[in-house]
Amino acid sequence: MFDFDTVVDRRGTASEKWERYAGRDILPMWVADMDFRSPPAVIAALHRRADHGVFGYTAPPAGLREAIRVHLAAAYAWEVAPEWIVFLPGLGTGLNVVCRAIGEDHDDVLTLVPIYPPFLSAPRFARRGLIAVRLAEAQGRWEIDFERLQAALTPRSRLFLFCNPHNPVGRVYRRRELEAVAEFCLRFGLTVCSDEIHAGLVLEPGLEHRPLAALDPEIARRTITLLSPSKTFNLAGLGCGFAVIASEELRRRFRRAMAGIVPMINPFGYAAAEAAYREGEPWRRALIAYLRENRDRLTRALAGMPGGLAAAPIEGTYLAWIDVRASGLKDPAAFFEAAGVGLQDGRDFAGPGFLRLNFGCPRRLLQTALERMSRALENAFRPGG
Repeated sequence: MFDFDTVVDRRGTASEKWERYAGRDILPMWVADMDFRSPPAVIAALHRRADHGVFGYTAPPAGLREAIRVHLAAAYAWEVAPEWIVFLPGLGTGLNVVCRAIGEDHDDVLTLVPIYPPFLSAPRFARRGLIAVRLAEAQGRWEIDFERLQAALTPRSRLFLFCNPHNPVGRVYRRRELEAVAEFCLRFGLTVCSDEIHAGLVLEPGLEHRPLAALDPEIARRTITLLSPSKTFNLAGLGCGFAVIASEELRRRFRRAMAGIVPMINPFGYAAAEAAYREGEPWRRALIAYLRENRDRLTRALAGMPGGLAAAPIEGTYLAWIDVRASGLKDPAAFFEAAGVGLQDGRDFAGPGFLRLNFGCPRRLLQTALERMSRALENAFRPGG
C-alpha cells in the first residue's frame, strides 16, 4: 500500500543530510531524517495549501489543536486541554526555551548521556550549568542509575532534561522507570522537560510509549513535554512542533522565554502536521513494520562483522547506537567514511567509542552501507591488513 523501497534522489535539494557528502560516493546515515517520501495524505495537504496561493502570517489552526488532542488521547490515553499546547518551530528550539524559562543564571540542568547534542548545548546557551550523568550500561543495555543521578545533584539543580524514547541508545522506558523519574523530580523539586519526539517510533513488539506527564497530575504540573510529527512522518524540514504544558504558571514562563526570539510557524508546517495526525496512522503502521525489518537486518549484519561491533537493543527510533570500542579503531567515524558510509560520531553525544547509524532508508541503501562497512572491517582485520 505504501512504498518504502523506492530510492528518492535527494541530491541537489539542499538536503543537510546529503549535501555533507556532495560529490563523494558516501552514503549519509548520520542526521535523523528519513529517506522516505512523507505520507501521501501529507503531500496532498501540502498541494492543497500551495494551490491556495497566499502564504501570509499564520496562527495555529484550531483544527490542528483538536487533531493533536485526539491523537494524544487515542495513542496514549492522555487527555490534554487545547490551551496546554504551545507551538514551536522545532524541538531544538523547545530545549533552548526550557533552559531559559526554568531557573536563573548559573543554576544547574541535569541530563543523561549519551544524548542528542542540543541537550548538551542548550543549558550553556542559557547561562546554566550542565550536569551530564552517564546512563548505566550492562550487557549492551542502557538504564538510568538513580544513585548516580542523585549524587550529581547540587543546591542549584532546577531542571532535568529527559528523552523518551531515548536518542541515541534506543530505549523505550517502562512504566516503573518513568515512575522512578517522576518520584526523583518530585522529591528534589525539579522541573522536567521530557523530549518525546520519537514517541510514534516504538519498534519492539509488546512495548508502548507512555508520556511522563500522563502518569499523574502531580508530575504533569512539573513537566514540559516536547512533541512533533517531524520524526514519525518525516517532516523535519517543515518546522512544526509543540510543547504540552499543563501548568498555567509553567506555560507563562515558557511563553515569556519565547518572546521576541521564537518565530511563527509557516503555513505548510501546520498543514502537514494536521494531515499527519488526522490521516497518517496507516502509513505510520506500515513504516514501523519496515523499520523493524531494517533494524533486524542491521543487527544480524553487525553480529557477523569482524571487530566486535554491536548495537544496543533498538526498542524505539530508527537510530542504531553502535559500540565500536572492541574494534580498536582510533577514529571509527573517519574509518567508515573512508569506506563510503557517513555515520555520526558518538563524541557528539558525549559517547566516545560509539557511532550512530540512521536506518530510516530504503533497504537497498541500508544493504549497500552494511556491505561497505563489512568489507572495510574485513580488510582492516585481515592478517597483515
